[in-house]
Amino acid sequence: MTPRERYERFETELLCGEACLSSQTKGRAVPIEPCDYRTEFQRDRDKIIHCNSFRRLKHKTQVFLSPTGDHYRTRLTHTLEVGQIARTMARALRLNEDLTEAIAMGHDLGHTPFGHAGERALAALCPEGFKHYEQGLRVVDLIENNGRGLNLTYEVRDGILKHTNAKAETLEGYVVRYADIIAYINHDIDDSVRGGIITEDDIPREITDVLGHSKSQRITALVGSIIERGIYTENGEPTVGMDEETSKAYHALHKYMFDSVYRNPKCKSEEERAIEMLRQLYVHFCDNVYSMPQLYVSLAERFGKERAVCDYISGMTDRYAVQVFTDLFIPKEWKVR
Repeated sequence: MTPRERYERFETELLCGEACLSSQTKGRAVPIEPCDYRTEFQRDRDKIIHCNSFRRLKHKTQVFLSPTGDHYRTRLTHTLEVGQIARTMARALRLNEDLTEAIAMGHDLGHTPFGHAGERALAALCPEGFKHYEQGLRVVDLIENNGRGLNLTYEVRDGILKHTNAKAETLEGYVVRYADIIAYINHDIDDSVRGGIITEDDIPREITDVLGHSKSQRITALVGSIIERGIYTENGEPTVGMDEETSKAYHALHKYMFDSVYRNPKCKSEEERAIEMLRQLYVHFCDNVYSMPQLYVSLAERFGKERAVCDYISGMTDRYAVQVFTDLFIPKEWKVR
């Protein structure tokens, strides 16, 4: 038996009945020969972490636009935290850890520069609208690998598409959705405390009495609630979720963060300028399609210029967007000889 075949047998013996087995994937749009060493989901994880879009996440905003400090989260560190939390839950629930990790690594590949401000900007500009989870699927299907796509399995693509506001077809995908929530709410608190916007003591007692008084305690409480409740049936389908008390505390914490942080003028002070920057870039490239890289010119010919311009801008890092804007619109010094 090959190492892959041995591991596929291991999955059938160890994982629970609701887990998605690598050997039973619905496959890829373009079939490929099996790897002797890795399962299909392991291959997808590797494809994602080696792609350009994944590397660019290190220079994309999470919450704070261009923070001065080395310890604020970026999209990349957020993705790694989601992966760690998701794997912990998947392992404890005896779900497919490799599928869970692959979805987690790819879940934010469609995010724009400047965080959700960039997403709102493109959503308002693009005639078709713009949602980062839908863009994530375009990235892995149409943009990565010089336009050939990554040719991921059905289950990983489904998890990327549905990680925000729809239930994935696999429990592994649903676990990633919870891991995303748990990761961002806690690291946003951490970054907000570092930025002097809130303190741990500001969080209401009715929340801390349930979830704890530190990042570690909150993550343990939220993850532990899902693990302890286990896989259960709802509307005739297997699912996972928090117990009622923990869920109520989480929703109260989420509301507190929106009121105190996400809508805080200190956090949002640069957003209008970022939105205006992306608007001007969008108008410029719609008027100058052939000034974009050839990949995006080809996408414009297939899907229309507006869609291709959104593809191009959404793939930019924060600093590259600023650089392109500066090169296009800011006068440069010149000398007379």
